[in-house]
Amino acid sequence: MGSSTKAWSGLDRKATAVAEFTLRQYRTRLSTWVVLASCVVALGTVLLFYIDAMNDTVESVDNDGDGLFDEDGPDFPSSVDATSTTFGYDDDGDCRESDRPDGAKDTNNNGVVCDAILRQNWFGGSAILWDNDVDEDPNEEYFVEEATHRAFLLGYGKLGIVFLLGIFLPLFLATGLIRGEMTSETMHFLLAKPIARGEVLLYRMLGYLTLVWPASAAVVVLSALVTGFAAPGEGVFRFEDLGIWLAILLATWLALLVYGMLFMTLGVMWKYGIVLAIPFAAWEFGMAFLSMGLPSSPLLRVSVIGWCLAIIDAATALSWSDQEAFIAYTTDYAVWSHTVVAPGESLGFLTSQAPFEISATGNIAVAILVLLFQAGVIWIIGQSLFKGKEIA
Repeated sequence: MGSSTKAWSGLDRKATAVAEFTLRQYRTRLSTWVVLASCVVALGTVLLFYIDAMNDTVESVDNDGDGLFDEDGPDFPSSVDATSTTFGYDDDGDCRESDRPDGAKDTNNNGVVCDAILRQNWFGGSAILWDNDVDEDPNEEYFVEEATHRAFLLGYGKLGIVFLLGIFLPLFLATGLIRGEMTSETMHFLLAKPIARGEVLLYRMLGYLTLVWPASAAVVVLSALVTGFAAPGEGVFRFEDLGIWLAILLATWLALLVYGMLFMTLGVMWKYGIVLAIPFAAWEFGMAFLSMGLPSSPLLRVSVIGWCLAIIDAATALSWSDQEAFIAYTTDYAVWSHTVVAPGESLGFLTSQAPFEISATGNIAVAILVLLFQAGVIWIIGQSLFKGKEIA
């Protein structure tokens, strides 16, 4: 028992010493603060555009030409099954009260008068089949603001935070974790201690994560506060988005871990490891867009960003259970043919299905396990390469 305690105590001291040394190096380098400040400024600028968009006034339009505005509110279900779902309501009563037989009020032929059907099409999307005079004059302000908010949150979260922070910070802060010490000929001081090379990689990574994880958490919390107070809704703060922000934070942390391991290993492999890292970053950028344009592509299963964004997609299904119906509603030509089209197409592009036909929590768990497995494999490869390197 005593020897086991001593082993863990020694391991803890070594990990703490190397991690603190790494963190001290980061704090004393101007480049660290320049990289962090650049990310904050870029994301802060995007948030200012969001606040401005939320303050824009949306003009109501008399879609059905009866002299009234916005008689029909949003009526759609929280989920869509494999065939169709009945929903919709004749808010202004012009369908139910019209002097027509019930058969003429059921133009979508589903056996229910004055309603709508949300039906999945051959391409995996959804379309709405309306009965005549049902929800034909929607609330433009609600749909435009809500669609804009959701599209911004997904685009900003996926590309702005998970991808930008997840790959930009490791590119400049992790690539030189080992290579920098080898180049400056100070690595032998670390290896002079009774510490294995594989442990050096792990503890240097620990110091890196001690910096980037709290920094990214601060960015996510600040962004969640800004959008929560500025978002459309009845309350002062929009709490329903917190689940998505938590998923964004989790995906960002995992991206920082896996990319950090990868770029550090590339630095071990070659003294110009950043040259190898840049093409990989470009590949991941393409995979980020592929995950939204073609989320079923098998290429995403061999990428890092594909699994990170799958966490957000699964969280979207949990937080916004009406997402699919909302997208169909805001892009339906029968609703928006007489007014400005809401950003439903952008929202549809940024929204993707989770990779597996299991529960949302199951998809999140699978994505986390895959990303941790990727980080573990890269660490094994990195320490194998490091063991074969001669240290000056």
